[in-house]
Amino acid sequence: MTRRVLLVSPAVNESLRQARFDDGAPLDASGRAAARAAAGALATPALVVVSDTRRCRETAVALGLDAADSPGELAAPDVGRWRGRTLAEVGAAEPDDVARWLGEPDFAAGGGESVGDVCARVARWLDATATATAGAGDGPVVAVVEPEIVRAAVVHALGAPASAYWRCDVAPLTVTELSGRGGRWNVRMGRPVTAPRTPHD
Repeated sequence: MTRRVLLVSPAVNESLRQARFDDGAPLDASGRAAARAAAGALATPALVVVSDTRRCRETAVALGLDAADSPGELAAPDVGRWRGRTLAEVGAAEPDDVARWLGEPDFAAGGGESVGDVCARVARWLDATATATAGAGDGPVVAVVEPEIVRAAVVHALGAPASAYWRCDVAPLTVTELSGRGGRWNVRMGRPVTAPRTPHD
């Protein structure tokens, strides 16, 4: 049976606009409005999961999705002491560490997780998904997750090295669709989440 996984990136909040490492900020007014306008755009899911961040949870609610749980493998990356700071602030204070984080997949961001760590745990979740959701219905698994989790999933689906992680751009409120069977995935990236048009649109 072919399994579909729809990875939905969260709508915009002020931290995202400022290139700030997640600080628990809510969606801003425009992000919330965009997510609400897109409610009903996704196929009826067999299962909904969500990252543990506030903006992912609020995006799921605005989209009308009832999340089953927040698997630990899909948690936002742990950036340690960088949490809540902007990339510019961290770059000014710790330029060598930022350069290593962007260039070395095994370097831990701010003393937290490395890109390699994130890729490994997302790969475990993705590999288990088809088996775990067998018999859950014909709909896709919908996961509202941070952009970093989408990147890690794409890296694994394509069989790419962790060094390819930064080569994937993930825009707010977009869908990356993975479909496959037998451990092989196809990838469709960057489709905007938009509500279906009515006959009068």
